[in-house]
Amino acid sequence: MFIYQYTLIGHPLGHSMSPWIHERLFRLAGQNAEYTLTDIAPEKFDSSMENLKKLRGFNVTIPYKTAVLPHLSELSEDASLYRSVNTVAVSSEGKLFGTNTDCAGFRNSIGEIRTDAKILLIGCGGVGRMMATECVIQGAELTIVERDLARANALAEELKSSADVQRILCAKTRETSIRPIRVLETAPAEQFDLLMNATPVGMYPNVDACPVSDEVIAGSSRVFDVIYNPVETQLIRKAKALGKEAVGGSAMLVWQAAAAQSYWNNTRFSKEDVRALVGEMEQEVNRLFPIGEVSAK
Repeated sequence: MFIYQYTLIGHPLGHSMSPWIHERLFRLAGQNAEYTLTDIAPEKFDSSMENLKKLRGFNVTIPYKTAVLPHLSELSEDASLYRSVNTVAVSSEGKLFGTNTDCAGFRNSIGEIRTDAKILLIGCGGVGRMMATECVIQGAELTIVERDLARANALAEELKSSADVQRILCAKTRETSIRPIRVLETAPAEQFDLLMNATPVGMYPNVDACPVSDEVIAGSSRVFDVIYNPVETQLIRKAKALGKEAVGGSAMLVWQAAAAQSYWNNTRFSKEDVRALVGEMEQEVNRLFPIGEVSAK
């Protein structure tokens, strides 16, 4: 019998590596806990909260990262900044406390974003919104490529006018005004310090797709792709073939899960343990979703 119960809510969920990752993190922490998947239809989302309050905590994915906000008693600083929650802790009184651990996963995966770096971000929905905010508060010059120009322009204006963004930017760089944010429909063939994909383009089973042209990849010094399935997307493969530093989304997924467990239970994991788990997860993804079989169809 498990003492603590956790779940991931979203719709549609499909296959997720989250139970696999969290169960291994629970074992590392010596926790007697279970992690499941809970697919909740939109019309049942609000009424599902009472059952979720019976758990110790839960994670939130698309499309509920903002929809959950009205149900929460308190937000962490990161959740308030991004207006997005992916981790919720449940108190003994049934109160819900939200945070965003995607940002911790992103920071641990991408490494340092150099002040005044020139960054190209593909997509600004969901996790892309957090990535855009992180780039701005590090002092980067940001170009957003997004099919939904209204959404991208709204985010750009929000970042420019946010007192919280300016406050954090000043604390990090001693600058009070953010650098220019461009919003485009297609990726320009320019030189960028960092190219980041925050769209599902290239995700299994559409493994032959790539969100940008070879010319754009060639003009970028570093590449980051949030997709973890496949372990190496076409974007990552092409970047590595050109000798670029390229990182996929596996480490981000594991690090955000580790941060979620720290939020729930105040547990801590060593970098060595997390890196080992990233390697194990990548092997499991390759086993479950062989790229060769998809390409051959």
